Amino acid sequence: MPDELPRGLSIVQTTLKSSISFIGTGLHTGRPVRMTLRPSAAEMGIWFRRTDVTDRDAFVPARFDAVIASELSTKIANEAGVEVSTIEHVMAALAGTGVHNALIEIDGPEVPIMDGSAAPFVKAILSRGLQDLDVPVRAIEVLKPVTVTRDGASATLSPAHGLQMAFEIDFTDTAIGRQSMSLDMANGTFVHELCDSRTFCRNSDVEAMRDRGLILGGTLDNAVVVDGDQVLTPGGLRHQDEPVRHKMLDALGDLALAGAPLLARYDGHRAGHAMTNLLLRALFSDPTAFRMVVLDDSTAARLPGAGLSRFDAPHVHAA
Repeated sequence: MPDELPRGLSIVQTTLKSSISFIGTGLHTGRPVRMTLRPSAAEMGIWFRRTDVTDRDAFVPARFDAVIASELSTKIANEAGVEVSTIEHVMAALAGTGVHNALIEIDGPEVPIMDGSAAPFVKAILSRGLQDLDVPVRAIEVLKPVTVTRDGASATLSPAHGLQMAFEIDFTDTAIGRQSMSLDMANGTFVHELCDSRTFCRNSDVEAMRDRGLILGGTLDNAVVVDGDQVLTPGGLRHQDEPVRHKMLDALGDLALAGAPLLARYDGHRAGHAMTNLLLRALFSDPTAFRMVVLDDSTAARLPGAGLSRFDAPHVHAA
């Protein structure tokens, strides 16, 4: 059973007030796709259902232990081999707006890329609003540092009173260069600071990625493309440090696969999707590194979705 944090009244889990649909294209498959976020019951967490799959189990849990190997995105699969890929942006949107339970119905293998950020999802979720459910929120409290490293990249989770994130990247293209950012994710920080930052790539890598069957749906309308010191995407950057902000967006989406909010500090150095998943696997492989707690109102106020309302939606930039 979870431990109590006896400082105030416990808060309850949430789901969506009503269903929300999106139509778009998969970034890597290039396939058209329709996706609908639907309300769900308490304790269900986040699940995907492939509506185009009828011959086997079509439900896929949005959970760290369902992640399978994939290039440049996060892909999950169930025991029947049904897959859903590029889930990180919609997962970040759900975590960043404080949605604990939802069923995501999708008629293809990949989440639509929309404008390359989480902003379209965030805007729609905030505009529709959330429904309270009569079950307390449980969170994962990290008790000691856990670190994974590979090929010069690293990621760490360490104890913190809320969710804090820090990230550092370093690219040879001077349009990106070395960037770092550290944020406390309370007070709607994800919505106000990160959610509109788009996925990015180097122009020199585009042909090679397409040869490997990747970014077949990528365009200058749904990605930031850089070439040396030039930003090729029309309109340029939404933020001077948009790339590192997007890496933090991705990391939040991947951390959401923990299955509950995290009370922790995340530090990423050149980390990607696979590294963050390895970090969650390392955390849960050590029972002394975490505990489950029931959140009270003061602790919950330090999480990403706290204090948001539909009035925050008009301020979210989504092209």
